[in-house]
Amino acid sequence: MKVLVADDSKVMRRIIVRTLRQAGYDDWEVLEAADGVEALEIAHRESPDLVLTDWNMPNLSGLDVVHALRAGGSDVPIGFITSEGSTQMRQIAEDAGAQFLIAKPFTPEAFRDVLAPLFG
Repeated sequence: MKVLVADDSKVMRRIIVRTLRQAGYDDWEVLEAADGVEALEIAHRESPDLVLTDWNMPNLSGLDVVHALRAGGSDVPIGFITSEGSTQMRQIAEDAGAQFLIAKPFTPEAFRDVLAPLFG
């Protein structure tokens, strides 16, 4: 399994990776992107099995990343890891083609709850 973690904060990327490991996904290969442009480049080059993206990032937002991947025909599962957890934001994420949104702060259980139905 290959997962792309896109967040402009290196500290937050580390927290997400640690939480994935704590949730039991410690054998997954993790790719990291510091902004939306880098996330798209890595997604096109590496074909990850899952994309986890922040909403607010420089250059391209996470929403822009989702739109670009879907417009390019990608059906990779995508989830937002963001402080933008309102009902309206969740609807925008779903309408764009994201499978889930995990609001910060998060727990390993939150990751298991959304990833288990997708990946067992």
